[in-house]
Order: sequence, then structure tokens, then C-alpha cells
Amino acid sequence: MDYDNFKESFLEDLRDKLYESGAEVNLSVHTVNKLNESYEAVTVTPEGSNIGVNIPIDRFYEALDNGKSYDEVVDKAVDVINSGLNQRPDFDIDSLSDYSQMKEKLAMEVVSADANKEMLETVPHQNIEDMAVVYRFVLNSDDEGRASILVTNQLIKSMGVTPEQLHNDAMENAPVIKPVEIKGMSEVMAEMMGVEQAEMLGIFPVAPEDEKIYVATVPDKVHGAGVLAYQNFMEQAAERAGGDFFILPSSIHEILIVPDKGEMGLKDLEAMVREVNATQVAPADKLTDSVYHYDSKEKVFELGEKFVQRQAEKEAEHTEEKASVLGSLKAKKEEVAKTPKKDAVDKARAKGGEAI
Repeated sequence: MDYDNFKESFLEDLRDKLYESGAEVNLSVHTVNKLNESYEAVTVTPEGSNIGVNIPIDRFYEALDNGKSYDEVVDKAVDVINSGLNQRPDFDIDSLSDYSQMKEKLAMEVVSADANKEMLETVPHQNIEDMAVVYRFVLNSDDEGRASILVTNQLIKSMGVTPEQLHNDAMENAPVIKPVEIKGMSEVMAEMMGVEQAEMLGIFPVAPEDEKIYVATVPDKVHGAGVLAYQNFMEQAAERAGGDFFILPSSIHEILIVPDKGEMGLKDLEAMVREVNATQVAPADKLTDSVYHYDSKEKVFELGEKFVQRQAEKEAEHTEEKASVLGSLKAKKEEVAKTPKKDAVDKARAKGGEAI
């Protein structure tokens, strides 16, 4: 069964099964455009409601390709829809247009500027190197599910809010509702496998000066790379790293901090990021293939390649200044060598002669 035939049958059978179960819903198919991805979805909305559930058609089609029977795929989709409808957060629709209430739900996330070029034309954003900071109203986030609204140009226009005000409010509110967490990799591994197991393997605990990598994210681990945009994040990270550091974009959900102690070069780190992105990170979760650097003394965050270039220029300037100083000293020495010494002049005068 090809995709188009599957989609047609899938929609019809979903409608029949939901109707048989007593659900009074409307079904429609449309393209969902999201940051980092877009997909065709079935939207299921209860009668009299503006809030429904989206299920991606391609993922259920993939299940069919992976050996599931057509009936199993349809039944699974019905279960997902019913679960989503039953667990929908209870929103006050009027409050969604009231910025005075919604600004307390403002969070930030960072995405690839290049991969989301078209989407960024429709949303307020600020660029950070080859990334973009975007804004989201987080309506609900717990173990049962998450609901949020990406802030668009049209939305803030209807709210009477400027992009500048939105950014300022997000800078103030995001660290409150999604505080930054920076943990050593050894601590993260201990949390994943259990402290006893980590201790037995000798990977926990680790002295701060021996920690090679730190992980930065937010408590719910969703869009945690947004901490890059927080006002004091770089200073916090520098304190944990003990000075300058590289940033590896693990995903849109977390970033890795590698202290710059001269142990790893930029090329090695870039190769590592590219390999992990290609083999371990889902396309929808990918941030960028770039590596970034923070200079804690000059307080400069930049692409790793810019950092290397800046250091080379500084080294060239230092070499040029050194050469200039040495040249001046040499010239001065030669000038002194050509000038008669005071003792010789004095002796000549004492004998009534002239100094030659």
C-alpha cells in the first residue's frame, strides 16, 4: 500500500472507529509546520472545542512498513487519539490572548537559523551566531504531557506586543520557569545508571578539576539548549568549567560544555559533533553541526572557527609588536655604537685634543 492510499483509508477508518467508540469529533488533514520539521497530520478536534490532538500520518505509515498489520496501526492510532483527548490540559481560551497572563509562561529555545530559515520569517527571533532564539508560551509540562504555543509575529501583533518587549519579558521569565541546570557528566551518568553502579565502575564521584564535560539543560529536559540565551548563563558555565570553554550542541534539548584546557582541538570537536548528529540525534532534535567557544576573560561567545581566527590574529599582532620592539632596540643599539663614548670625549678634552 503506497502512502496516498494509506492516508485515504487511514482517515476513513479512524473516523469510523472513533464514531463507534462514541467520540463526537471532527477529523481533518493538514501540514504541521514546526521548528526543525514539518509533517502531514490528522487533527482530531472534539465537537465545540478549539483544541484537539495531532497525530503524524507518516509515523503510522512507517509502522506498517515495519511489519505491523494495517488493523494494528489503526487501533494504535485510536488509542493515541483517545489518550490525547482525555489528557488535554484544560485551557482558558480567553487567557491565551491576554499577554499580561501569558508572559508569565514565556520561555526561550534556540534552533538552527539555517534549517528554519522559512519558519523564522514568521516568528520573532534574535540571532546568536548560526542559531536563532525563538519564544514559546509553555502552557503545561509534566509527566503526563507537554503543551506549548510557538510565538508568531501574528500572535504578538494581536496581543499588541513588540518583539523587544517580548524578548525582555522572556529574558526575565524563562530562567524562572525553566531554570538552568549544569551538571558534570559523571553526575549525569550516576543519575542514569544509579550511584552504586557508577561508583563501582569508577566514573563517580569525580573531582571538579578532573571533570571533562558538563551538561547544561533545564529540569524537564525539553528545549534545554535555550539556556544559551539566558543573561548570566555564560558566567555560570565559566565558573563550573574553571574558565574558557567550548560548547557542543548535543541537541535542541541540551548542550555540552567542554573546558578549554588545550586538551582537544576545534577540528576534533567539530568531527565529534558531526558524527553524533549523523548517527545519534533525530533530525527533529538536531541543533547545529557547529562548535562554539566562550572567552571568559573578554566575555565573548562565538563560533569556534571565529575564536581560532581571533586567536591567530592576536598572536600575529603580538609577534608584530615583538618584532617592532626588537627592531627599535636594535636600531637604538646601532645608534649608540656610532656615538662617541663620554669617557673618550672627556679624555680627549683633558689632553687638549679633539675627540674623533
